[in-house]
Amino acid sequence: MTPTEGLLAGRRIGQVLATSTGGVGTHVRAILPGLRAAGATVRVCGPPDTDELFGFRAAGFRFQAVRIPSGLRPAQDARALLSLRRGLRGADLVHAHGLRAGLLSVLSRPAGPVVVTMHNALLEPAGTKRRISEVLERIVVRGADVVLAASLDLADHARALGGRDVRSAPVAAPALPQASRSRAQVRAGLGVPDSAPLLLAVGRLHPQKGYDTLLAAARQWRARSDGLLVVIAGDGPLHKEMSERIDQERLPVVLLGRRSDVADLLAASDLVVLTSRWEARALVAQEALRAGRPLVATAVGGIPELAGHGAGILIPADDPAALDAAVTGVLGDPARTAALIEAGLAAAANWPTQDDTVAQLSALYVELLGSS
Repeated sequence: MTPTEGLLAGRRIGQVLATSTGGVGTHVRAILPGLRAAGATVRVCGPPDTDELFGFRAAGFRFQAVRIPSGLRPAQDARALLSLRRGLRGADLVHAHGLRAGLLSVLSRPAGPVVVTMHNALLEPAGTKRRISEVLERIVVRGADVVLAASLDLADHARALGGRDVRSAPVAAPALPQASRSRAQVRAGLGVPDSAPLLLAVGRLHPQKGYDTLLAAARQWRARSDGLLVVIAGDGPLHKEMSERIDQERLPVVLLGRRSDVADLLAASDLVVLTSRWEARALVAQEALRAGRPLVATAVGGIPELAGHGAGILIPADDPAALDAAVTGVLGDPARTAALIEAGLAAAANWPTQDDTVAQLSALYVELLGSS
């Protein structure tokens, strides 16, 4: 019997998320079995595309289609709000994930408490859109009964905005499946000799991920004689732009598209790179260190919480020269590589697990709802 079994018996919990192709959807999908095991009846509300990608309904969870737009669109927001109110009818507690889902959940005025998890920082440049987003963020933070922050900087930000109850809630990466192919098989499929350094990046092709920094550094790697190759697993709005630049500059980079075999790619790689301009607790950083892969990552958001103290090499964002120096240094120093792997595995051993995450959420729900 798990510590949470039966803890939420008879409780009706609504989980709300907007469009997601990565970490938020992965997190919500990962916590649902544990909440159901704790006795909760769970309904997920979100865009149909998100259900198709993460398979909420296919896994046996109730799903209410709510077309939450990705940006501020008054007419669509009004329709989404009405749809969400119907979807949350009867819920004892609502847990929203992200700003857009949080805003509509707070405005829907459910009968029970509202919990909002902040997964991301606002990244819009200064201007009207940024100012509007800041106002909406303040509404969400002040309207939620509890704000959970995926990284310490997000928690500090929520408190500064006037959140009445802000708590740190690190998002644990779900365990990856075991690699199904050998290192040699994966590399053969990619056309990479066993002796060539293979660098792996995983994430949506989006400006937040800082791939322009990675491509700029890759210009320096064209002259290497060891056949170094960078592979990027992910899709997104920058695919065409990145593909054209890779071709025009003849960069040693391959775009793999969205992949379901990240465990295989990790096992075949020599180094994982993360060039984001901001992250909370990036799932790929957790996956890399758990898999015993050396990590070079930007020192932004919650990344130092994961990869500081020698667990990874941290560099400034938007600094191709620093990325080049870090990658070159690791690949040329086997002893340093071994030390990074050892430190990364040690750090990962102390992170909260998925069971810890479910236990924390279950305890919070009981606290807000009462134990009866």
